[in-house]
Amino acid sequence: MSQNSASEHRPVMSVTEVTEFLAEVFPQMGDEFVVESLDGSVAVMRLRVQETHLRPGGTVSGPSMFALADVAAYVAVLAPIGPQALAVTTQCSIDFMRKPAADADLIATAEVLKLGRSLAVIDVRLRSEGSTALVARASLTYSIPPKREEGEKKPGRTPA
Repeated sequence: MSQNSASEHRPVMSVTEVTEFLAEVFPQMGDEFVVESLDGSVAVMRLRVQETHLRPGGTVSGPSMFALADVAAYVAVLAPIGPQALAVTTQCSIDFMRKPAADADLIATAEVLKLGRSLAVIDVRLRSEGSTALVARASLTYSIPPKREEGEKKPGRTPA
């Protein structure tokens, strides 16, 4: 499969498989983040907004919005490549556009724009549930670890 066109991506992980994988490798997330759907190169996620996500002024904090954008991008990358605990964010730029509602969950739509062998570029749009107005937009790049052949040793020290 060519990895150049985002429209060619077919999920190799289902919503259930991604959810179970996240619970296994990031148990500290609890049930704050919910994978709503996966469709090719697009993942939709929800942040269950709680008191801990709010800041003075009655709005969802920037770090909470960043966390949702980052997790949604990670899930959008995992869906077509499979479970990769060591895929990591290498770049993120986020624009905060308007104040999100404090009494509504945040919904993120993450779209993989380019999926290569070692890097993925993802666009994430955040909105408050029940609204079509964007509250933030993020552009992220993820580093994808190289695949190892079965039996191949991990890089590191060699025995003396």
